[in-house]
Amino acid sequence: MSRHPNLVALHTIARREVVRILRIWTQTLIPPAITMTLYFLIFGKLIGARIGDMGGYGYMEFIVPGLVMMSIIQNAYGNISSSFFGAKFGRHVEELLVSPAPAWVVLAGYVAGGVLRGLMVGVIVFAIAMIFTRVHVPHPWVMLSSMLLGATIFSLAGFVNAVYAKKFDDIAIVPTFILTPLTYLGGVFYSITLLPEWAQSATYANPIFYMVNAFRYGLLGASDVPLWVAYALMLGFVAALGAFALMLLQRGVGLRS
Repeated sequence: MSRHPNLVALHTIARREVVRILRIWTQTLIPPAITMTLYFLIFGKLIGARIGDMGGYGYMEFIVPGLVMMSIIQNAYGNISSSFFGAKFGRHVEELLVSPAPAWVVLAGYVAGGVLRGLMVGVIVFAIAMIFTRVHVPHPWVMLSSMLLGATIFSLAGFVNAVYAKKFDDIAIVPTFILTPLTYLGGVFYSITLLPEWAQSATYANPIFYMVNAFRYGLLGASDVPLWVAYALMLGFVAALGAFALMLLQRGVGLRS
């Protein structure tokens, strides 16, 4: 029984992304694992022992959800932004544009690759975290769905970045000046209750804050925001970024010049 052509195209694009991730695994999987191991050693073991509890949990337990989500976000974003821009730079993205595959298939294939790398790194970091502490995961479906939504959001954001990028330096601007500050100010290392009122209000405007807290609820059963608010915002970002990325791809913005 033959498969639908769109499914064949989707599988082909996604498989190419997977092969790319595994072919250069020393660049895509090992560096984040080493970086997060250092975070656990320095912040969790050395500094965390002096800090004590945070939000009713040991400091090492508290930072595990944030560091796992941070690794997922950064790698999902970085994978698709570099991969799709590489396709633009190599001019083989034009083959996709003239193929009969609809725009949503092309977008879904690249996003699948970004999500997969984010989840792979997230699983590796979580396994490393279990060497240093134990987390019982009271809400596994919340944990898994928040991982998937966070990876999807930043895969879509990475795609938008790649569409507008004109040179490789443009790929690094957003992670350096926007993504990294938002991540560090998103409650990865601290509870929002420690902040003054004005800083708490500013944190509520940070989308990463909601992803980290949804994931923390899945792992620890605690969150600084209602779970439904976090999911509503994450689903809203998926819908908005997905529609915007699809529109850019259909119009050939940054691709046909």
